[in-house]
Amino acid sequence: MEGELSPEQYEILRQKGTERAFTGKYWDCHEQGVYQCAGCGTELFRSDDKFDSGSGWPSFTKPAAGEKVATEQDRTHSMTRTEALCATCGGHLGHVFPDGPKDDGGLRYCINSASITLKKK
Repeated sequence: MEGELSPEQYEILRQKGTERAFTGKYWDCHEQGVYQCAGCGTELFRSDDKFDSGSGWPSFTKPAAGEKVATEQDRTHSMTRTEALCATCGGHLGHVFPDGPKDDGGLRYCINSASITLKKK
Protein backbone atom coordinates (compact mmCIF):
# COMPACT_ATOMS: atom_id res chain seq x y z
CA MET A 1 0.00 0.00 0.00
CA GLU A 2 1.18 3.50 -0.81
CA GLY A 3 0.20 4.90 2.58
CA GLU A 4 -2.89 5.60 4.60
CA LEU A 5 -5.99 6.36 2.55
CA SER A 6 -7.92 9.59 3.11
CA PRO A 7 -11.56 9.15 4.17
CA GLU A 8 -12.67 9.92 0.57
CA GLN A 9 -10.20 7.42 -0.91
CA TYR A 10 -11.33 4.77 1.56
CA GLU A 11 -15.01 5.37 0.75
CA ILE A 12 -14.36 5.05 -2.99
CA LEU A 13 -11.71 2.32 -3.13
CA ARG A 14 -12.95 0.08 -0.33
CA GLN A 15 -16.67 0.88 -0.07
CA LYS A 16 -17.40 1.42 -3.79
CA GLY A 17 -18.36 5.07 -3.39
CA THR A 18 -18.05 7.83 -5.96
CA GLU A 19 -17.09 11.48 -6.06
CA ARG A 20 -19.36 14.14 -7.50
CA ALA A 21 -18.76 15.06 -11.14
CA PHE A 22 -16.34 17.94 -11.81
CA THR A 23 -14.94 17.84 -8.24
CA GLY A 24 -12.01 15.40 -8.46
CA LYS A 25 -8.47 16.67 -8.91
CA TYR A 26 -7.82 14.81 -12.19
CA TRP A 27 -11.00 15.35 -14.24
CA ASP A 28 -9.40 18.35 -16.00
CA CYS A 29 -5.73 17.44 -15.55
CA HIS A 30 -3.56 17.57 -18.67
CA GLU A 31 -0.18 16.69 -17.16
CA GLN A 32 1.81 13.79 -18.58
CA GLY A 33 2.51 10.70 -16.54
CA VAL A 34 1.15 7.43 -15.23
CA TYR A 35 -1.94 7.07 -13.05
CA GLN A 36 -1.48 4.56 -10.24
CA CYS A 37 -3.95 2.94 -7.85
CA ALA A 38 -4.17 5.11 -4.71
CA GLY A 39 -4.60 1.93 -2.68
CA CYS A 40 -1.59 -0.11 -3.78
CA GLY A 41 0.47 1.83 -6.34
CA THR A 42 -0.24 -0.43 -9.34
CA GLU A 43 0.13 1.37 -12.68
CA LEU A 44 -3.39 1.55 -14.12
CA PHE A 45 -3.63 4.22 -16.84
CA ARG A 46 -1.38 6.46 -18.95
CA SER A 47 -2.00 10.13 -19.63
CA ASP A 48 -1.67 9.41 -23.37
CA ASP A 49 -4.92 7.41 -23.14
CA LYS A 50 -6.83 10.11 -21.19
CA PHE A 51 -9.49 12.16 -22.97
CA ASP A 52 -12.12 14.77 -22.15
CA SER A 53 -15.41 12.88 -22.11
CA GLY A 54 -17.41 15.81 -20.73
CA SER A 55 -18.56 13.55 -17.87
CA GLY A 56 -16.70 15.36 -15.07
CA TRP A 57 -14.52 12.35 -14.21
CA PRO A 58 -11.11 11.37 -15.59
CA SER A 59 -11.75 9.20 -18.64
CA PHE A 60 -9.38 6.80 -20.37
CA THR A 61 -9.70 4.72 -23.54
CA LYS A 62 -7.86 1.73 -22.07
CA PRO A 63 -5.81 0.54 -19.11
CA ALA A 64 -2.01 0.80 -19.16
CA ALA A 65 -1.98 -3.01 -19.41
CA GLY A 66 -5.08 -5.17 -19.79
CA GLU A 67 -4.45 -7.30 -16.74
CA LYS A 68 -4.06 -4.30 -14.39
CA VAL A 69 -7.76 -3.37 -14.44
CA ALA A 70 -10.37 -6.03 -13.73
CA THR A 71 -14.06 -5.68 -14.49
CA GLU A 72 -17.22 -7.17 -13.06
CA GLN A 73 -20.93 -6.58 -13.38
CA ASP A 74 -22.38 -3.95 -11.02
CA ARG A 75 -26.16 -4.07 -10.44
CA THR A 76 -26.40 -1.36 -7.79
CA HIS A 77 -28.61 1.73 -7.99
CA SER A 78 -31.24 -0.05 -10.14
CA MET A 79 -28.96 -0.31 -13.18
CA THR A 80 -26.47 -2.70 -14.73
CA ARG A 81 -22.98 -1.35 -15.34
CA THR A 82 -19.44 -2.66 -15.72
CA GLU A 83 -17.35 -1.85 -12.66
CA ALA A 84 -13.61 -1.17 -13.04
CA LEU A 85 -11.40 -2.53 -10.25
CA CYS A 86 -7.69 -2.56 -9.51
CA ALA A 87 -6.72 -6.15 -10.32
CA THR A 88 -4.03 -6.08 -7.62
CA CYS A 89 -5.91 -4.85 -4.53
CA GLY A 90 -9.54 -5.04 -5.68
CA GLY A 91 -10.11 -1.33 -5.14
CA HIS A 92 -13.13 0.24 -6.84
CA LEU A 93 -11.96 2.66 -9.54
CA GLY A 94 -15.14 3.56 -11.39
CA HIS A 95 -17.02 2.11 -14.36
CA VAL A 96 -16.49 1.24 -18.01
CA PHE A 97 -18.96 2.45 -20.64
CA PRO A 98 -19.22 1.66 -24.38
CA ASP A 99 -19.39 5.34 -25.40
CA GLY A 100 -15.69 6.15 -25.75
CA PRO A 101 -13.87 7.27 -28.91
CA LYS A 102 -14.66 4.77 -31.66
CA ASP A 103 -11.16 5.01 -33.19
CA ASP A 104 -9.67 3.92 -29.82
CA GLY A 105 -11.83 0.85 -29.19
CA GLY A 106 -15.04 2.57 -28.15
CA LEU A 107 -14.61 2.23 -24.38
CA ARG A 108 -14.62 4.93 -21.71
CA TYR A 109 -13.02 4.03 -18.39
CA CYS A 110 -14.73 6.59 -16.14
CA ILE A 111 -12.51 6.75 -13.04
CA ASN A 112 -12.79 8.51 -9.69
CA SER A 113 -9.89 10.92 -9.09
CA ALA A 114 -9.67 9.78 -5.47
CA SER A 115 -8.94 6.21 -6.55
CA ILE A 116 -5.79 7.16 -8.49
CA THR A 117 -2.61 9.20 -8.09
CA LEU A 118 -0.59 10.75 -10.90
CA LYS A 119 3.11 9.98 -11.11
CA LYS A 120 4.28 12.82 -13.35
CA LYS A 121 6.82 12.27 -16.12
